[in-house]
Amino acid sequence: MSIRPPISAQKMLSVLVIDESQGRAAEICAGLAVAGYQVAALVPDTLDLSDQVQRLRPDVILIQTESPSRDTLEHLAVLERDMPRPVLMFANERDSVVMREAMRAGVSAYVVDGLKADRIQPLIEVAMARFEEYRELKRERDEATRKLSDRIAIDRAKGLLMKARGLDEEGAYAALRKLAMDRGLPLHDVAHDVIAMAKMLL
Repeated sequence: MSIRPPISAQKMLSVLVIDESQGRAAEICAGLAVAGYQVAALVPDTLDLSDQVQRLRPDVILIQTESPSRDTLEHLAVLERDMPRPVLMFANERDSVVMREAMRAGVSAYVVDGLKADRIQPLIEVAMARFEEYRELKRERDEATRKLSDRIAIDRAKGLLMKARGLDEEGAYAALRKLAMDRGLPLHDVAHDVIAMAKMLL
């Protein structure tokens, strides 16, 4: 049975705080410190978000804003694509369309009823849990898509070999497997090579 290390031995999670209000941000930073988090940096906007994340490598991003601007959502979408992180957003905007857009841009948790110090830790934990759940679902989706693509490529390569060599389906599959073994490559890679070669000969 694994034993969880004491709190002092665990890595202190770092949080990048983004808030246009310096006074409000100071309260957030104090609340984070009390909750046991390290403030990686405090910035007023998301203009250089990707550069900040690449430099600081924060574990979580916390944004407080009246309403997320189009630029903010675009910067978050780029971050989600290149360097995904759990994002916790506090906003006064209750519009469901804005909330959906924020979630699509990579926000893990969108909170509209204000930030209080005693709620920081559970809300960050929720954002991190949702982020991990989303990443796992995305991995599963990407894996399923890859397997389907590989299966289609293998079937197409078999069809090309059947036509070129006058083989039946079983013979074409055996030829494809032999080619893969001889080259020390996965079957789907060889299938893609066969398809590419066939396109060159057309």
